[in-house]
Amino acid sequence: MERRNSYNYLAKNIGLLTLSNFATKILSFFLVPLYTSVLSTADYGIYDLFNTTILLLVPIITLNISDAVLRFSIDISFDKNAITTISFKYFLLSTIVVSAFLIINHYIGLSKAIDKYAVFFLLMYVTQALNSIVTYYARGTDHIADLSISSVVSSAVIIILNIMFLLVFNMGLNGYFLAYIIGPLIQNIYLIIRLGYLSKVHFKRKYALEKKEMIRYSVPLITNAIGFWINSASDKYVVIWAAGLSANGIYSVASKIPSILNVFQTIFAQAWTLSVVKDYDPEDKNGFFKSTYNLYNSIMVIVCSGVILFDKFLAKILYAKDFYTAWRYVPFLTIAIVFSSMSGYIGGFFSAVKDSKVFAQSTLAGAVVNLVLNIIFTPIVGPIGAAVSTTISFAIIWLIRLFTSRKYINLKINLLRDLLAYLILMIQSVVLNLGDDDVLLYSIESVFFTIIVLLYFTESKIVIKKIIGKFIMRKS
Repeated sequence: MERRNSYNYLAKNIGLLTLSNFATKILSFFLVPLYTSVLSTADYGIYDLFNTTILLLVPIITLNISDAVLRFSIDISFDKNAITTISFKYFLLSTIVVSAFLIINHYIGLSKAIDKYAVFFLLMYVTQALNSIVTYYARGTDHIADLSISSVVSSAVIIILNIMFLLVFNMGLNGYFLAYIIGPLIQNIYLIIRLGYLSKVHFKRKYALEKKEMIRYSVPLITNAIGFWINSASDKYVVIWAAGLSANGIYSVASKIPSILNVFQTIFAQAWTLSVVKDYDPEDKNGFFKSTYNLYNSIMVIVCSGVILFDKFLAKILYAKDFYTAWRYVPFLTIAIVFSSMSGYIGGFFSAVKDSKVFAQSTLAGAVVNLVLNIIFTPIVGPIGAAVSTTISFAIIWLIRLFTSRKYINLKINLLRDLLAYLILMIQSVVLNLGDDDVLLYSIESVFFTIIVLLYFTESKIVIKKIIGKFIMRKS
């Protein structure tokens, strides 16, 4: 009964989060042909540079308070007013810091691109920083339905505004900036109203003990956030340094095809944190953690292999003009998501026991490797060197967390089978980049895909049976 309840709770959250992430990831995926045909590679490179920079600034300047918001919101006994008050104060302080930086940059001239689009930079920061706090609070307080609805609304707004600003009004990069500012802003407003967030903010109260506990948990995760940023984003700076903004625009758009896999990762990861904290059992007596790990890993690997198989086909549909060459980087970036996903799964155990230092140590190790390999390989072989470096770094994080997790969980998995599958994915990627004959390539890649499916035959049967079962139930 307990095991069934664990699965039901996880399945319910996955179902609700699928709605929100389908909207934010899949629907935006179909916008790729639009902005690759309207924006230049340099324009997209500038936007991506801003977005990447803000992803780094948010956890640093806010002391990564959003992670503490999520973890302590799950605790029923923890004062929710303290969580909202402390997090909102850090949001306001961080906004002042960014505003001061933009003013200084205007007079000193550290970055001409940031100064030219300073208003957009500030608005992007405000919406993203607030979004990380409010959405994490919604997840932690089990308002998954509200989170899903807000994500759908936000995505619809982004899509409509992109079409209007880029096609109707020909606003170019300015319109692209505005669409991705207004969409998340509407989500923030919706959630703030639905959750009564601001009514729980009390500026006059200090909440000293709660603040100390939240900061003790969140500060070590700053290192984790920086390390994660280095693993997933620093390569873009190295690409700019080695090959220029246009090359970064192409490299950045390559992540749009792997976003297919990233949808599964995001959905599961958000639901998983809630489940592992709620149902944590270090001995895994009912096999819940073992079975979910194996099933999750099998889905990620099979989908990854499928993405690599159809990579060039998808690129012809999605990438216009100079962006087409981005297909070369897709396989390695997709494999990186597999390792990132499994690292995130194992990280749930560290969240359950509130050991945030392991996050930092493992991610930092991967970040150092990533940065070193990026600097070595990217100037020699171009952006593909950055993609391979990212894959290797996430693999290292996964390995470190897997072996460290043995202190907290008795997780029995088929490691040899998984390592063989990961090796096949790497061979798939290399073959795709070296081959010229498309017919021969698809034949070879299809064989690799079949081998992957057979390796995970047991897990594949479980998924197929569930899908067929749902279909039969609907028919009847």
